Amino acid sequence: METNTSIKLFDSKKIRTHWDESEEKWYFSVVDVVEALTESVNPTDYLKKLRKRDSELGFYIGTNCPQVEMKTETGKSRNTLAGSVQDIFRIIQSIPSPKAEPFKQWLAKVGYERMQEMQDPAQSIDRARENWQKLGRSEKWIQQRMMGQETRNKLTDYWKDAGIKEQDEFALLTNIIHQEWTDLTVKQHKALKGLKSQNLRDHKSEGEMIFNALAELSTRQIAETEKAKGLTENARAGKKGGSVAKNARKELEEQTGVSVITGENFLKPAKDKKKLK
Repeated sequence: METNTSIKLFDSKKIRTHWDESEEKWYFSVVDVVEALTESVNPTDYLKKLRKRDSELGFYIGTNCPQVEMKTETGKSRNTLAGSVQDIFRIIQSIPSPKAEPFKQWLAKVGYERMQEMQDPAQSIDRARENWQKLGRSEKWIQQRMMGQETRNKLTDYWKDAGIKEQDEFALLTNIIHQEWTDLTVKQHKALKGLKSQNLRDHKSEGEMIFNALAELSTRQIAETEKAKGLTENARAGKKGGSVAKNARKELEEQTGVSVITGENFLKPAKDKKKLK
């Protein structure tokens, strides 16, 4: 199944999605849909109980919903139960939720927007900007985030051409660069910010985004100069690129007395979730 993975927002809830190029249809993480509709503290358990209570639904899900590779809370790629729009409509019928109708409308909107983006790819950039605006990000932050993403995309494109194919290898190289310039692993940086399933890049400060972009830009240019191929050579280029940003970070911190690395995030204040019935 050839897919493009992304995250969509419904009522500020993140829904993991895959666009299947061969079938030309969306697949949505079933457990994410359940969480969005129920706000259950344990949507996986809620889904299990739902399938037991409604045997017809359980059979339908087992027959029609495939396992699609999506990223977990830890950033690892794992096979995840997913459903097409039609499948999600069937699941919604069995979940008593005031959000059911708005969610159906949202599903239709996602499908329509995908058709628009296929005709005009620039619209996908506009959608990303709109999502960040809904999350309360400033225009300045959004611009920096998008510039950083472009730098990241150029680096990953180079890695693909250099023989890096596995997601675990992408994650390893990313962590090498990150740890070199921050002195923290990605996991440690997320812990510092109090993040779990959230994307670290969506919670970086202005300084963190700028220096991260410098590290990834430097890595790509060094790799291109050295014609790095494979994991080992690109790992060496990653350490060199990260070191460029690290030296610049330390010099700025010496001049200002302020750490570039921060525990600040954009998380909403914690609120009580509905308990699983």
